[in-house]
Amino acid sequence: MKKETRYVSTPIYYVNGEAHLGHAYSTVIADTLARYSRLKGHETFFLTGTDEHGEKVAISAELKNKRPKEFCDEVSATFKKVWKKFDISYDKFIRTTDNEHKKGVQKAFELLEKNGDIYKGEYVGYYCVSCETQHMEKALIDNEFCPDCSKPVELKKEESYFFRLSKYEDRLLKFYEENPDWIIPKSRAKEVISFVKEGLIDLSISRSSFDWGVKIPEYMNDPKHVMYVWLDALFNYVTALGFNNDFDDNMHFWRDQNTIHVIGKDILRFHAIYWPAFLMSAGLPLPKHIATHGWWTRNGEKMSKSKGNVVDPVEVADAYGLENFRYFMLREVPFGGDGDFSQDALIARINGELASGLGNLVNRMIGLSRKYTDYLVDTIDAKKYYENELKEVNQLLLSAEEYYENLTFHKVLEQLWKPLAIADGIIQRDIIDNKEKSNEKIMASIALVATILSKVSILLHPVMPKTTEKIAQLLGFSISSETYEKYIQNDELLERVKLSKIDTLFPKIDKPLLEVVKIETAKKVEDIVTHKEFTKSIIKVGRVLEAKEIEKSNKMLQLKVDIGEENPRQIIAGIKKSYSVEDIVNRLVLIVTNLEPKPIMGLESQGMLLMAQHKNKMVLVAPEKDIEVGSVVS
Repeated sequence: MKKETRYVSTPIYYVNGEAHLGHAYSTVIADTLARYSRLKGHETFFLTGTDEHGEKVAISAELKNKRPKEFCDEVSATFKKVWKKFDISYDKFIRTTDNEHKKGVQKAFELLEKNGDIYKGEYVGYYCVSCETQHMEKALIDNEFCPDCSKPVELKKEESYFFRLSKYEDRLLKFYEENPDWIIPKSRAKEVISFVKEGLIDLSISRSSFDWGVKIPEYMNDPKHVMYVWLDALFNYVTALGFNNDFDDNMHFWRDQNTIHVIGKDILRFHAIYWPAFLMSAGLPLPKHIATHGWWTRNGEKMSKSKGNVVDPVEVADAYGLENFRYFMLREVPFGGDGDFSQDALIARINGELASGLGNLVNRMIGLSRKYTDYLVDTIDAKKYYENELKEVNQLLLSAEEYYENLTFHKVLEQLWKPLAIADGIIQRDIIDNKEKSNEKIMASIALVATILSKVSILLHPVMPKTTEKIAQLLGFSISSETYEKYIQNDELLERVKLSKIDTLFPKIDKPLLEVVKIETAKKVEDIVTHKEFTKSIIKVGRVLEAKEIEKSNKMLQLKVDIGEENPRQIIAGIKKSYSVEDIVNRLVLIVTNLEPKPIMGLESQGMLLMAQHKNKMVLVAPEKDIEVGSVVS
C-alpha cells in the first residue's frame, strides 16, 4: 500500500540579515508539522533555504565590499547554523544560487513563454527595492512610499519581460471560490480575493539594470536580462524536488498535491496570487494550502533595532531552553494571529504549564511508584477501574489530532493538557486523599497516569521532541510511527515497565534571564552613540544652486548643492511642503556628505540635508553667517 505523502516548506529566507524571531517562528511551525506527519507514518519532505538574488542583495554585498556570491555564502551559512542549533529536521536546504535551481527556473520560464504568457515591453512604475515589489501608484502612501514597509519607492523605467498575470484573474477567483480553505486561516483569503477583484496588471518578471540574478533562457537571445527575484524564488518549491534537473527525483511530492507552504502574512500576495498563476501557466499542480501566520511584537511594541527590543531567537533558546521556547511560540498565539513576546509571558508558560503541569505530574508518578509499587507500572487492571477516564482521554487525543491537521497548534497544546489534569485528579482523589488504599487500585491509578503520560508525550513529540523522548524512555518505549499507531490510533495501554528516576524536566524560573531593555515612554530618549561614531559623520556648508519639483511627488525637491567640490551634489530632500523652489535656491544649508548614495524616487541622493521639525513643518538648519561653502562643521 502506497504511503500518503506530505510536503512541508518554510519561505526561503532573504539573505539581508540574520535569522530573527519571525524566521524562527515560521521554521518551528513547519518543523512541528513535518515531525507530526512523520509520526503518522506519512512519507514526508521538509524544505527550507535561502533566497539569494535581486537588487537588494547586490546592494547589500557592495556595502560590505564583497562579491554577491561571497556575501550570500556567509549569510546563508548563518541560517544553517541556527537551524542546526534549533534541531530543525529539514530534508533539504535549498539556495537559489544552486545550479540545479537555476536550471529548473530557466525551464519554468520557458514553459511560461511557450504558453504565450511572456512578452517583452517597457516597465514604467514604482518599485520598492526593500520588498522587491512593484506597486500601482494608487497603492502608495503619500504617492511615494511603499504601502508594505513605508520606505521610499523608486520610479523605474527599463526594458522588461512581462508575465500575463491579468489573463489569470478570472481563473484565480474561480479557484479561490472552489477551494475556500486553500488559504489558512480562511480570514486571510478575503484580502487576496479583494486584491484580485480590483484588477490584476501584468507583472514585470525581468530586470536589465543589474545582473545579480538567474539569466533568462539562452534561446531568448537576450543576455542582459535576469529574472525578477520572486519568479526565481517561488519556483524553489519545485526545483528542490528535482524539477528539470538530474540531481533529485522527488517530484511525486508535488504531484500528490499534499503540499503546505508555511509563510508570514507579509508575503501572502506573492504565494496566493503570483505563485498559483505561474503554476497554472506552467501546467503544474497547485499546493494544498498556503498557511499564513502573523507577526510578533515585543511587550506590545513593534520590534526595532533602534529601540533595542529585537528578539534574538538564539539568545532566548540559550537562556530558557530550546524546547520551552518552541512550546511558548506555538502555545501563546493562535495560528494566523499576531503575537507578543515578553519574558513574563514565557516564564509564566514555563512555570505554570510545563513545570507545575507536565513536569510535576511526571515527578508525582515517579514518587508514588517508589512509595507503593517499587517503581513497577502494570496496566492489567487499569480498564477495570478507569474505563470511563480512558474513553475521555481518547476523545481528547483525537481532538488534538484534528487540531494538528488544521494547524491550530495552540489548541493542540490546550487539548493535551486536559488529560494531564485528569491524571492529576486521579492521583489526588484515589491515592493522596483515599484512606482505604488497596494495592490493586493504587497500581491501576499509577498505571493510568503512566498511560496518559505515554499518549500525551507521543502527541506532544512534534513540539518538544527531546523532552518527550526522555518521558518515553522513562516509561519504557520509544516514540515512532509504530508506537503512534499502537498507543494513539489503536488506543492500547502502556506495557508493564519498571520506572527509574530522571532529572527535573522543567526547573522553575524566578526572574527574567535576558537583559531587559528599558524604553522610556514618558519622553523620547535618543539613541546613544559614542563620540567616535558621531565624528565619523562629515557635515559641510553648502549653497543651493538649483531646485526643481519631482513629478508625482508631493514632498520631494531635487536640489543641486555646491559644497566646494568640482561638481555640485544632487540632494533629494522631503521639504516641498515647507519650502518652494524659489525659497530654497541660493540658501546656505548643511549637508551630511559621507553617506552612501541612496536612490529616492528613481534619482540618486548624494547626501542628506540637515533639517529640524517644528510644528509639523521642516525647518532648515543653516549657518548663522554667510561663510564659505565646503566649510566643515565640527
